[in-house]
Amino acid sequence: MFLAWALSMSTSTNTSAAPLDGIRIVDMTSLGMGPLAAQILGDHGADVIKLESPDGDIFRHVLPRRSEGMSHTFIQFNRNKRSVALDLKMPDGKEAMLRLVGTADVVLSSLRPTAMARLGLTEAALRAVRPDLIYCACYGYSEKGPYAGRPAADDTIQAMSGLTGLQQMSTGQHQFVPSVIADKAVGQAVANAVMAAIIHRLRTGEGQAIEVPMFETMVAFVMPEHVAGRTFEPPIGGIGYARILAAQRRPHRTKDGYLCIMPYTTAQWQRFLKLIGRDDLANDPDIADMGGRSRRFEELYAVIADAAPSRSTDEWIADLVQHDILFGKINTPDELLNDPHLLAMNMFPTVDHPSEGLIRLLGFPISYSRTPNRLRHLPPKIGQHTQALLRELGYSDEELRAMQARRAIICA
Repeated sequence: MFLAWALSMSTSTNTSAAPLDGIRIVDMTSLGMGPLAAQILGDHGADVIKLESPDGDIFRHVLPRRSEGMSHTFIQFNRNKRSVALDLKMPDGKEAMLRLVGTADVVLSSLRPTAMARLGLTEAALRAVRPDLIYCACYGYSEKGPYAGRPAADDTIQAMSGLTGLQQMSTGQHQFVPSVIADKAVGQAVANAVMAAIIHRLRTGEGQAIEVPMFETMVAFVMPEHVAGRTFEPPIGGIGYARILAAQRRPHRTKDGYLCIMPYTTAQWQRFLKLIGRDDLANDPDIADMGGRSRRFEELYAVIADAAPSRSTDEWIADLVQHDILFGKINTPDELLNDPHLLAMNMFPTVDHPSEGLIRLLGFPISYSRTPNRLRHLPPKIGQHTQALLRELGYSDEELRAMQARRAIICA
C-alpha cells in the first residue's frame, strides 16, 4: 500500500531527479518548526537525516499515540527522513555526528547557540569538517539583539509577534490561534532560506551561516497589512488594517448554518447586491470605487449579515457559484477528511506503517509537472537507521555493538 500511494501522489510519469536529490541534510531540530522545514526539504528529494538524542524528539511523546515514541504530531512532521539517535554528550556519539556532518551539505539546528557551544558543536567546529557547509540555526530570537538566548515556543511567539494583540483588537479577547501557526510559518521560512543557500552554493561553491529567528520572522509574517497608517512618516493613521479587524468580518448565519460570503471586486459587489435586491447600493457610485467601499465596509458587511438568513447554505452556494462570487463553506477539521475536493486530490491518504499499522498522512498540496514530491520514507522509529547510516560512514559491526552497549547510540 505504501508504494502504491507514493507512486499515485503525482499524475506525472516523468522520472526526472527531484530538485534536492544528492543533498544531505542533518536535521538537529525537534517539535514543529525545524521538523516541518526538514520535511519540506525531504519532500523535494533531500536525504534528511534526523539526528535525535536518546530520548528522541519531544513531539514523539505527546498523545494520542499507538506506541511509545510514535505520536500523531511526530508522524505528521517527519516523513521523508531517516532517524539516527546519538548521545552527543559522549565522545563517540559526538565523533559519529562530526563524521556524519563531513558527508552533509546542510546542518539544520533548533538548539540555542549556548547549547551547541556546550556540546562543542559551534558553526566553526562543524565547518572544520565541512568547509562549504550550510549551517542554518532557527530559534526564538536573533543573537544580534537584546532578547538573544531567550527560550521560545509557538505560544510565546504568537504573543510576542502581535498576533495575540490583533486578536484582542478584533474580538476583545487575548487569545491564541488554535494552531501552531508560528512554528509552521517560520518552518516554511526556514525551508526557503535553506533552498536559497543551496542555490547560492551551487553557483559559487560557498557555504554560509543562516539565522532564522522565530520572533523577527513571525513579525514579518503578521505585520505587512497591519502597519497600516504607520507606514507613513508622519503617520496618517494608526496600526491595524481596519477591514481585517472589523467586527462584522466573520462567517454569517444562513437559514440553516453558517457561510463565509465575500464579494471582493467591484463587479462581484454589484452582482451580489443585485442578487439580494439591493439595486440601490449596486448603483451607488461609492460601490464602484474601491476607496469608497473601504470607507463603508462596516455597512457593507452588515448588509451581508442581514441578507444571509434569507437562504439556506446550499441555496447560497448555488447562487454564489452561478454569480462567480467568493464564498467559503464553514468546515470543521473533521469534515475536511471527507471533503470531496480534498478526497479527489488524495490529501489524506492512508498507508501501512511497519510499526504503527494503518495511519493517515497528509498529501502533497503542490503539483510539479517535472519533479513531483514523493513519499520515500515513512516517519521513522527512533534510531531506525542508526546502524545502516553509521555503517555507511565506515563503522564496523564491532564498533556499533560497543557504542550501543555504552548507549552512545540508539538502534531501533
